[in-house]
Amino acid sequence: MTVRGATSQPVGHYDFCKRTPQECTVTERSGPIAVTEKVWETIVEINNAVNVGITPRTDEEIYGVAEYWAYPTTEGDCEDFALLKQYMLEREGFPRSAMVLTVVRQQNGDGHAVLTLRTDRGDLILDNLDRRVLDWTQTTYHYLKRQSETDASRWVSIDDDRDLLVGSVQR
Repeated sequence: MTVRGATSQPVGHYDFCKRTPQECTVTERSGPIAVTEKVWETIVEINNAVNVGITPRTDEEIYGVAEYWAYPTTEGDCEDFALLKQYMLEREGFPRSAMVLTVVRQQNGDGHAVLTLRTDRGDLILDNLDRRVLDWTQTTYHYLKRQSETDASRWVSIDDDRDLLVGSVQR
């Protein structure tokens, strides 16, 4: 996944950082996560536990507002799932700089959030809409922006040119 320069921080994440500044700090950049069999099992286990354990509901239904990013306990929307997965993986020893919240556009045009893991096998996506952990290129999303690897309160734009590449080989 190629990233470009700085971009705007999602408003929900900005508010999250104001409420929980310890979660939005400068971090030392680590290399990609080495995916061993044990690491893979941990990733899949946490992805499944959160996807099964949290009931999907919108921020409007839960909090009565359009956007509210928070760690869910029983229910949440896409970014809440991603935040909890990030938190749980960090508790297992995964470096924060290798786990970045990511904003995408679904095929129907809706915005969505996922967790991207930077690994030695490529950028892997943990998604509440898919139980599988996939390489980002195997998803149908258009990638827009993600957290900076060195500062959890900063965001960078993503250069997702996969559609352009496919379009260039069409006849």
